[in-house]
Amino acid sequence: MEFHRVARSGQVPEGYVRRFYVNELECAVARLNGKAYATSNYCTHLDCLLSSGKLVDDGLGCSCHGSVFDLETGAPVYPPATEPIQVYPVREENGEVFVGVSEADVKSGGPRRRKPTAG
Repeated sequence: MEFHRVARSGQVPEGYVRRFYVNELECAVARLNGKAYATSNYCTHLDCLLSSGKLVDDGLGCSCHGSVFDLETGAPVYPPATEPIQVYPVREENGEVFVGVSEADVKSGGPRRRKPTAG
């Protein structure tokens, strides 16, 4: 796993979620109670952008249908989502936010919107 700089700490203010990229990997980076978190950017329910959602006491809320995900584990806290989102480790050093991802995460681009099915 390698940590990649994604933002300045000030670009992720308390209570906000923002979209950032590690190469092709799209992440939602949030700050709650002073701590920065990074997750995949698509809800596992219907692929809505989590970076368009809101932080709530229990975690990251999806703006489309109200699913909430735990920022530490990615587990769904409130439905309709039943599948977890991917979480990535975060470090902050010298006013910079770094997200830890594996080479496989970056190559795959991480969880993305579903592709239409044939037929």
